[in-house]
Amino acid sequence: MSTARKTGLGRGLDALIPGGDATPGNGVTYLRLDQIVPNPYQPRAAMDPQQLDELAASIREHGVIQPLIVTTTPQSDIYQIIAGERRWQASRLAGLESVPVVVRAASEQQQLELALIENVQRTDLSPLESAEAYRQLTTEFSLTHEEIAARVGKSRSTVTNTMRLLDLPETVRQALASGSITEGHARALLALQTSQAQLAALQTIVVNGLNVRQTDELVRKLSGERPPRKAKPDQVPEIKAIEERLRDHLGTRVNLNHGAKGGSLVIHYYSDEELDTLIGRILGE
Repeated sequence: MSTARKTGLGRGLDALIPGGDATPGNGVTYLRLDQIVPNPYQPRAAMDPQQLDELAASIREHGVIQPLIVTTTPQSDIYQIIAGERRWQASRLAGLESVPVVVRAASEQQQLELALIENVQRTDLSPLESAEAYRQLTTEFSLTHEEIAARVGKSRSTVTNTMRLLDLPETVRQALASGSITEGHARALLALQTSQAQLAALQTIVVNGLNVRQTDELVRKLSGERPPRKAKPDQVPEIKAIEERLRDHLGTRVNLNHGAKGGSLVIHYYSDEELDTLIGRILGE
């Protein structure tokens, strides 16, 4: 396994860009655009043409302010982008011949991590693009959800829940990618146990224009759940505070159902790995 897992990439791109601008010197040099090739680990599947045009117009006016980060390739005069593909694409549209770069050594894992970090921090990836990038970090580099969360500055539960979007049927994923439904809708559908139920609910959401709250209610009905009973007013602040403390400590959703003669504590988990993590935290292992 690569030793890159200990490099502290969660600090973001600033750790790799001396000075943070395109002033020559201090590690910044210039390369011709035809010497630069894209990053095969770029998590962004598509780039908005209008945004690229706007960035190209800005580059024509002001130049490339933030240098690209590149790494060497087996071809001595060719460099591969680690971070900055949007600036590279826009520079081509702007008619530039060369761009400022910082050359850094980087493993395949670092290339994926840094491309992911740049997009998350600067031009948010779509939920599905983030999910696919997290999946790559898990399957190709054996990173745990907690390690990924530390890399990209997200909570572990956010990483886990985002990756679960990949479990949805293709039709639901397409609806999310096209904007027909939101990430909130998609996450609500994950509570349904079969793809048939998820697809049926999707059709109801789209046809009736349901919002996320209405979708939650639909999912509860399809799952045969009873509507949650409202907590007594004098219990709300105390119970809510306890739930929040438990959620912050365990990193997952917690429901405390308290009554005069006892109650129940429900801890939610969404994968076998998450269950193992929760057991370890509860038992202090």
